[in-house]
This record gives sequence, structure tokens and C-alpha cells, in this order.
Amino acid sequence: MDLDFDLKEMVEKLVKQLQSDGGLQKQFQSDPIKTVEKLTGIDLPDEQLQPLVAGIKTKLAAADLGGRLEGLKKLF
Repeated sequence: MDLDFDLKEMVEKLVKQLQSDGGLQKQFQSDPIKTVEKLTGIDLPDEQLQPLVAGIKTKLAAADLGGRLEGLKKLF
């Protein structure tokens, strides 16, 4: 696999995969580095994958917050 990838594009791709598979999302929550390595096929030192993992966590948290806000809108 080409290691010269667009971080934002990779985050978007992995977030979509994780959101569509609850089991995969649980794996990511328990061991994000190994899950990212599995999904990308990239085996790098943990510290080199941290920016990718951080981006995914941020995007998932934002999506979760957005879903919760939508739920609140329905109450009013």
C-alpha cells in the first residue's frame, strides 16, 4: 500500500467503515491502533498512526454529538 496518503481522506474512509459496522466500532474503541492497521493494511509504529487514530476519534465524536443534538431537536 502507498504510504503517501491524504490523512483527511483516510479518516473519512475509515469513519464510514466504522459507522457502518458496530462490531468494528467496538474493536476500534478497545484497540484503535490494531483496528486501523487491520483496516488499512498499514503496519507502522503506534506513534506514527496516532494522528490517524486521533482524526478518526474526533470525527466519530462529532458525528455522535450531531446525532444527540438531532434527538434533542425532536423534543422541542
